[in-house]
Amino acid sequence: MNTRSSRYLIGLVSAVLLIIISGCGKKAAPPAPAPPQVGFITITPQPVSWTTQLPGRTDAEMTADVRPQVSGIILKRLFTEGSDVTAGQQLYQIDPATYQASYDTALATLAYDQAALITARIKAERYKPLAAAQAISKQDYDDAVAGAGEAVANVASARASVEQAQINLNYTKVISPISGHIGASSVTPGALVTASQTTVLATVTQLDPIYVDVEEPSTLRLQLQVGFANGNMAKDANGDVPVALQLEDGSMYNLKGALQFTEVTEDESTGTVLLRATFPNPDHFLLPGMYVHAVLSQGVRQNGIVVPQQAVSHNTHGDATVILLGSGNKAVLQIIQTGAVVDNQWVVTSGLKAGDRVIIDGLTGLHPGATVTPVAEAAPSITPSNE
Repeated sequence: MNTRSSRYLIGLVSAVLLIIISGCGKKAAPPAPAPPQVGFITITPQPVSWTTQLPGRTDAEMTADVRPQVSGIILKRLFTEGSDVTAGQQLYQIDPATYQASYDTALATLAYDQAALITARIKAERYKPLAAAQAISKQDYDDAVAGAGEAVANVASARASVEQAQINLNYTKVISPISGHIGASSVTPGALVTASQTTVLATVTQLDPIYVDVEEPSTLRLQLQVGFANGNMAKDANGDVPVALQLEDGSMYNLKGALQFTEVTEDESTGTVLLRATFPNPDHFLLPGMYVHAVLSQGVRQNGIVVPQQAVSHNTHGDATVILLGSGNKAVLQIIQTGAVVDNQWVVTSGLKAGDRVIIDGLTGLHPGATVTPVAEAAPSITPSNE
């Protein structure tokens, strides 16, 4: 091999070695990360029962404070504290002795005046023909007639005194003005009570039925009026609007009530009006003053759209938003309008339509425009209302 060939071979080997050495110094580029996986549902309209929950308090239909009408000593208490009493039932007995004596005196006075009336009338009748025959003076006859008239007035006055004495005697029996549940007694036998005193002897409360008073926003009242006008408000066989009751612990009262009325005057400070419902309470389970929620059905939205609560967030302007799965598996931000919450799902009133794909899982760190790996999930359904 000549010198020229040797040099060419050495140069070629050097070039190959340089390429190998240069290739060993470079690292392979890492593979691109896979798009994040998200779960989505496809919007399918369905019937949604539209209900409204309004906080309020229970209130007794009737409450009567029992006070004495006459003064005297309490002889007996004739009821058991905490029991049920009926209208007209005697609760206390006030010592009737002095009132009985007054009644007897009034009766005696009436009898005396009635006898005097008979005498006066006989005298006037006897004097009439004598006066006509001028056997007596006209003055004597006029006096006899006036005496008969005075006797009539005395009888009327005595009869009124008897009635007043009878009323006072009856008032010694303190009776319950209404039927209901009676509370504790403020007096015991031997206590002195006075007529029209400020201290009540006991309080009777009617618990069945019982009222539920709530304050509804004026905007809701307008919605209810529209529901009535459109016939969307559910009504029972009697034409009443049924109302359910949720207790403070979240459980439901087992009897339905009925909407009774709404006030016609709006509270200017709160923008609300009073709404009252009546509930049967045969077991006295509901007591006045309990905190409850009245659940009022506003009808059924036949093509309602719902999304799980975790899928809805809010932007800086307070608008409700969801993230849709757009073309090319791109995340798309969508502003929506929401209504009530039913079965832990938002009822969407605008912003979504049938066929839209809403991302409900994998939302943490997900930004609009990002490419995702979608996984279909079962669409939510609403439990049929038993209203």
